[in-house]
Amino acid sequence: MPKKYDGLDGTELAISESQERMAVALAAQDVEEFLGYAREENLEATPVARVTDDERVRMTWRGATIVDVSRAFLSSNGAPKRTTAHVEHEATWAPSWPGATLAERMDALVRDLNVCSNKGLSERFDSTIGAATVLMPFGGRRQLTPSMAMVAKLPAPGETSTTSGMAWGFNPYLSSADQFTGSYLAVVESVSKLVAAGFRHGNVYLTFQEYFEKLRDEPERWGKPVGALLGALMAQLDLGIGSIGGKDSMSGSFEELDVPPTLVSFAVACGSVRRATSPELKQEGSRLIALLPRYRGTDADELLPADARIPEPQSLLSTFDVAEELVGDDGAISMATPGYGCLAETVFKMCLGNALGVEFDPGFDPELLFRPAYGSFVVEVSDETLLPVANSQTRVVPLGIVTGDYELSTADETLDLAELQEAWEARLEPVFPYRAAGEQVETVSFDATRQAPAPAVEAPHLHTARPRVVIPVFPGSNCEYDSARAFERAGAEVSTFVINNLTPAAVTESIETLAAEIGRSQIVMLPGGFSGGDEPDGSAKFITAFFRAPALTEAVRELLDGRDGLMLGVCNGFQALVKLGLVPYGDIRPAQPSSPTLTFNTIGRHQSRIVRTRVASNLSPWLSRCQVGDVQLVPISHGEGRFVADDETLAMLVAGGQIATQYVDEHGVATMDLDANPNGSVLAIEGITSPDGRVFGKMGHVERNGFGLYRNIPGDKTMVQSIIEGGVGYYTD
Repeated sequence: MPKKYDGLDGTELAISESQERMAVALAAQDVEEFLGYAREENLEATPVARVTDDERVRMTWRGATIVDVSRAFLSSNGAPKRTTAHVEHEATWAPSWPGATLAERMDALVRDLNVCSNKGLSERFDSTIGAATVLMPFGGRRQLTPSMAMVAKLPAPGETSTTSGMAWGFNPYLSSADQFTGSYLAVVESVSKLVAAGFRHGNVYLTFQEYFEKLRDEPERWGKPVGALLGALMAQLDLGIGSIGGKDSMSGSFEELDVPPTLVSFAVACGSVRRATSPELKQEGSRLIALLPRYRGTDADELLPADARIPEPQSLLSTFDVAEELVGDDGAISMATPGYGCLAETVFKMCLGNALGVEFDPGFDPELLFRPAYGSFVVEVSDETLLPVANSQTRVVPLGIVTGDYELSTADETLDLAELQEAWEARLEPVFPYRAAGEQVETVSFDATRQAPAPAVEAPHLHTARPRVVIPVFPGSNCEYDSARAFERAGAEVSTFVINNLTPAAVTESIETLAAEIGRSQIVMLPGGFSGGDEPDGSAKFITAFFRAPALTEAVRELLDGRDGLMLGVCNGFQALVKLGLVPYGDIRPAQPSSPTLTFNTIGRHQSRIVRTRVASNLSPWLSRCQVGDVQLVPISHGEGRFVADDETLAMLVAGGQIATQYVDEHGVATMDLDANPNGSVLAIEGITSPDGRVFGKMGHVERNGFGLYRNIPGDKTMVQSIIEGGVGYYTD
């Protein structure tokens, strides 16, 4: 058996999680064929066992049997176990943020670690991989309003409008006080978030993650998971929603330190792109309403109780129906559901994304902002929207109007949302930074048609109806499917070729095969990813070393110089083009101390978000469908995207029109501000070309575009497809 780590003995191999692999059961006659498929995908595959009919599992280590147990034993839970659990009388939980005024309480709320911005943490994770993201983690033109749920299209060949969604629910303070209610409301919160994101509660399933203190032999400690599981079970029965799995429970105790009783509910469902709804306010002058279920133990005229209560099941289901009807009728412009931070957190975060405010109705009681409201919804509707009629199950409560002033105003107070936003963002910034002011830099413009002599690339000698694109897939590449789809949409014929490096002979064969593939193609596309794990000494070094093989170097030169070929490198592929010298020099050449490079982002971590890039030059065929000055919205996802070059090289790039694209702010101005220039690239450079424009490298993922993506970011997100179309159109126009 292959070992992940040397030095493990047989028992350690048998129980080590680090040794876990995909296990596949095959008929004996299919093993060799399957191993062939694995080799094609550059995957290690090793037969490790055979199925027998003696109903025992046996493992040997160096000739000695170390495991020999019956199948019947493995099918059991081992020896019978019994214990006594005592579910204690639970306490209530009511949220509280100090302050004598609304302003003071809101300031305390937005600084709460459970409410404050975690954008600097979230952006460490790739949110657009797969070119299927329907709702970005943060929405609005400023990308600040957190989404209610993960929403992405299903990974399917061709095009689909079917989405998957996932949302979570958990309040550690409530679950510590009352495990039954905490788990019940965790289910309610997770399902409500999916409803707010446009899914139907009738399509929802659940899965749970439990985490409890070490239970020992104490009935009171055993009572905590019992109470939590009963609460989650009751929620399933009341809502008619089943749990289809869960993560193994874990024990979280160290000496006398215990984790809070934890049952996190994850709600999952399928829906449609058309119904996807985001929480950021979008339209000045629209109305804000609340949909409120009735809560157990409250008076008929009491809108929200002071402490966390379970909604009446039929009332909650009715409220779900009303919210879903507003989505289906396109009446809901935006929608959110409260959690730990109550209505106050919900309304505040809805304002952030597009810098809009709320003027509450004169009769609105601000105290309601700080009362738990699980299972309720805050909905932005237009003046023309026919509001749902309140009934005995669902209350429809007017909250106010959306304003262009970035303020929260009540009858007695007006709060500056810019100040609250600063408090919200600053709380975790020392730990997870994501902001840094920077100066404006030159916004470059180069029109190749006005240069004398014009340096524009001539049309190819031979046109073709479907140019052929080869996409080499290196270990760690993860964008080849997205790239292939983007080129196919543009009319190209695409061939993906998996590089095999399992043995020296396989490497040699891959070099020969890729050289032949390049010889049959018009375009080479190097996709994004983390080739070779990006370690050590920087990214893309495996791709770089591979292309320096003489056969591949000559194949690339013949493509570019002899056959009017093109190359495109995105993210990891851009890094490879720079280190090879193909950009900015147009040829594979040894790196020099003065050569430009791509290095670690100035923020010191991975960045994933949508950025604005401005077309700075039309020198390249790749940009033939663009105009100088076009601003495109494009996803980025990288940790090493900062372009660095000396002054002489920069001057050469500017003069030659080789600066293809720059990071810009909302006004289309190139800047070093981290909000616009996520990696700190010199001169805000996002992409550059070779001197003749045939080779184009850029950090932004132009291939991650398509129908229904990034719906909570305003603007045209499909413009970047014009870059792919420009390269294909070079041969077809």
